[in-house]
Amino acid sequence: MSVFSCRRSYHTQQPSDTEDVIGLQKEAMMQFNQQLVEEEFEEIKNFVEQRNWNMTTTETGLWIEIYSKGEGEKAVKGKIVALKYSLSLLDGAVCYDSSSHGLKTFRLGYEDVESGLTEGVLLMSAGDKARMILPPHLAHGIAGDGDCIPQRAIIVYDVELVNNE
Repeated sequence: MSVFSCRRSYHTQQPSDTEDVIGLQKEAMMQFNQQLVEEEFEEIKNFVEQRNWNMTTTETGLWIEIYSKGEGEKAVKGKIVALKYSLSLLDGAVCYDSSSHGLKTFRLGYEDVESGLTEGVLLMSAGDKARMILPPHLAHGIAGDGDCIPQRAIIVYDVELVNNE
């Protein structure tokens, strides 16, 4: 008489220490974030194509089109800039604009504004008009702004660089 035994191990290899666990968690988060960035890219690409906008993208993920060239000086980090602007969501809902909130004025590169807005303005000269699309990581991130901009929102800026001093 023969007896057979099947013994399967259903255990996966477990990390040997806390550093391994942290490393696996970081890797999973990075993969998840990469997937979100890819989905946002496709959503923005479709939005741009539907409007026939001629936008370029930067290495950070900013989409920009300078559709009217001005005659003024190029924007420089450290200078105070003033913008006429409209900030909306992809669905067209306007969140903020200069006609109701006044010009957006800030020291370029030193004040707390969206990193994507700073990056875009640095590509402009006084008098330029531009469209910018900021994915969440360049705008208000996961949390939104707690007021008009929802969580993980892609935002669209239409700006005119009025002053660059």
